[in-house]
Amino acid sequence: MVFPGDFIWGAATASYQVEGAAFEDGKGASVWDMMCRKENAIWNNQTGDVACDHYHRYVEDVALMQHIGLKAYRFSISWPRVLPDGVGAVNQKGLAFYDRLVDALLAAGITPFITLFHWDYPYALYCRGGWLNADSPQWFADYAAVAVDRLSDRVQHWIPQNEPQCFIGLGHLDGTHAPGDRLALAEVLRAAHHSLLAHGRAVQTIRARAKSKPQVGCAPVGVVSMPATDSPADIAAAMKAMESIAARHLWNNTWWSDPIFLGRYPHDGLKLFGSAAPKVGPGDMQIIHQPPDFFGVNIYHGACVKAGPDGNPVTVPQPDGHALTAFRWPVTPEALYWGPKFLFERYGRPVIITENGMAGLDWPALDGQVHDPQRIDYTARYLRELRRAIADGVDVRGYFHWSLMDNFEWAEGYRQRFGLVHVDYATQARTPKDSARWYARVIATNGGDL
Repeated sequence: MVFPGDFIWGAATASYQVEGAAFEDGKGASVWDMMCRKENAIWNNQTGDVACDHYHRYVEDVALMQHIGLKAYRFSISWPRVLPDGVGAVNQKGLAFYDRLVDALLAAGITPFITLFHWDYPYALYCRGGWLNADSPQWFADYAAVAVDRLSDRVQHWIPQNEPQCFIGLGHLDGTHAPGDRLALAEVLRAAHHSLLAHGRAVQTIRARAKSKPQVGCAPVGVVSMPATDSPADIAAAMKAMESIAARHLWNNTWWSDPIFLGRYPHDGLKLFGSAAPKVGPGDMQIIHQPPDFFGVNIYHGACVKAGPDGNPVTVPQPDGHALTAFRWPVTPEALYWGPKFLFERYGRPVIITENGMAGLDWPALDGQVHDPQRIDYTARYLRELRRAIADGVDVRGYFHWSLMDNFEWAEGYRQRFGLVHVDYATQARTPKDSARWYARVIATNGGDL
């Protein structure tokens, strides 16, 4: 079986991770520029100041995408590159970069998918309270208007935010990501509510102002549970785990997606969070409840569960010596079956895998090539499970490999490599890995080569 004829084969990046040019052409500072100057916040005190220098080398990078045969490229816009202060005056030089990138993609026959926010929040707005400020949803909507007004004559696919579980949870609760705050749960959930309002206002803005008919999606973390067996009890337990909030943290699906798709916070979350739950103002849910055209979701791994004596999910530990990526994430291909299946059944929207990939420790071999058989094996296993989900009736429209190229991996610096293309950060030389050539064959055969 091959994938549907119009299946979208893509790869993804994020602005701060690849662009570099952190202080060029009028760009404002982001919270990640701030975080990278905090002693020992990033592995080896590395920064994204240069990263992959994509800002200057995008023409070469688009040529690599074309060589691989990508049908689509998901990238993010740097909010402070376009609006140095987060609001107010537009930086035309920064905005022009995305003009050029979009034009280069279209000339190469590659469809642009734009993410408006992939974590590089403007530092100037952070100084005004950031996501805790009740004005932040309007700030975000105003920024969305600038991007849409400039690019929507050529761009149809939009994703307002990437992984709110991370930029809110890791950034404001754990403090391991920018802006590095460790707030009480009530403040964290307030920031989360404002980010949901910002999503809703951005969707309204996109649909009201787009010059070509938009397709709007989302890109949360897919927190996936997989049944230990194919028994109805274990399957029901896995589905219950995926639709439940069982702990006072942010690693769940429904707190983030129920308001957007169903217009309400989940009852179990409200009960568990109690007095820490955010105050929902009049009209808030109507703003948040802007059902997207597709459910984009980032899935890398899942947890195995079985039904306990009462039917509730019980975690099944991975066996000793189980497969791990360089990020120490378990290799669980079935996550790309059960995750899309659950999300499609609950929310009823077509699914696009907006991120999936493997962190490795890759380097050029003596022959000058970069051999990454584990990435090929990993991706083949996951794509087979995604194909199985499609065969079982799940409406999956596309897959974006993370990442197009090795890049700055947030708090991990340059320690791990996710790319199809190897980047020598000292010389900026690009070397397509074996996985890039393999992925090119997968795309050319529409998955028939799996």
